[in-house]
Amino acid sequence: MRIGEVAARAGVSVRSLRYYEQQGLLTSTRTPSGQRRYAEDAVERVQLLQRLYTAGLSSRTIAELLPCVDSPSDATSDAAFERMVQERERLTAHIEELLAFLD
Repeated sequence: MRIGEVAARAGVSVRSLRYYEQQGLLTSTRTPSGQRRYAEDAVERVQLLQRLYTAGLSSRTIAELLPCVDSPSDATSDAAFERMVQERERLTAHIEELLAFLD
């Protein structure tokens, strides 16, 4: 499907899709004229990316988690779990800083 259709169905901007692709989080193929074409599961992928960004994760962290989604195995699951533990600790520390600032 074309980039505009993915954007509309996923509820994001075309610019976001280009950014995800630039960051290696989303892939497309190109037509001979250079237009991006996405697989049917691209909408679901973009919605996942949006949830991860909303949770406060960076592009780099999301890229580290995606092997668990793309190729589930004990190794990728363990790596994703460890990364999420680190992110939880980072977010908890940030929350504590914000609460201290409010006091």
